[in-house]
Amino acid sequence: MENRKLAVLIDADNAQASLTAELLAEVAKYGTAIVKRAYGDWTTSQLKSWKEVLHKHAIHPIQQFAYTSGKNSTDSALIIDAMDLLYTGNFDGFCLVSSDSDFTRLATRLREGGLTVIGIGEKSKTPRPFIAACDKFVFTEILRPEKAQEETGSNDKPKTRSTRQSKSKPAAPKEVHPLQAMFTSAIDAVARESGWAELSAVGSYIAKNDPSFDPRNYGHSRLSQMVKKLDFLTVQEQRNGSKLHSEIRLKEAEGGETQPVAVNSPAPACVAEAPLAASPSTPRKKRTPRKKADSPVAKG
Repeated sequence: MENRKLAVLIDADNAQASLTAELLAEVAKYGTAIVKRAYGDWTTSQLKSWKEVLHKHAIHPIQQFAYTSGKNSTDSALIIDAMDLLYTGNFDGFCLVSSDSDFTRLATRLREGGLTVIGIGEKSKTPRPFIAACDKFVFTEILRPEKAQEETGSNDKPKTRSTRQSKSKPAAPKEVHPLQAMFTSAIDAVARESGWAELSAVGSYIAKNDPSFDPRNYGHSRLSQMVKKLDFLTVQEQRNGSKLHSEIRLKEAEGGETQPVAVNSPAPACVAEAPLAASPSTPRKKRTPRKKADSPVAKG
């Protein structure tokens, strides 16, 4: 991955100080954090948990007083600094750490300037518009592996149990996996005529349409591991030296391709019947007027 120069701007009022180490480790996957700033009113007792973390990770605190009681001025200070950093032209992307919808327009503006925007926030608090405005959005829940396993572990196992129980009940319909619609649309968009689609192309398509998509949300470290666990997909892999090339397709498409083979089998019989149907009609025998033309010869 290319070494992007990133500016990490943290809304301390809407971020967890206990996840700072995991947060910066996640940012390191996308580039180097050249600027690390945290915004808030550090005179209040609400940000006590941040004070020890700031020095440990070399995060520069930006003091912003609340000019009016009940109103937060931190968002405005962060947005102004972000625009100043944008106009310097020294950065390749921004990392906005917040669950506040007020940064939706900021993320959109940064992307319009040609920069990559990575958002990090809580899944339960972050509004959908802010997620969609980013190139990539990471939920803080997956930054804690033990908590992610507790949440994602219930996503797969209960579903497999329910499908096994449904086999004993013929009348019960088969449950549709919550990810099936997303993968179906992605495969239809990038697949070849054979129905196979490159896994990398499918992953890129899904990420563009849903910035919050991450295999770790479902208990898998990589997309290649995740697709092998989805029962509605077929995976094939080919190794070229040290590189592993993966392709996927829908299992429903496999059954659909066998039908044209069956349709072509009776075709020769239909061709053989064509001349038999034409032989009894013999429309040319109706040309009897030629015999009337011979009658004057007989009179002569």
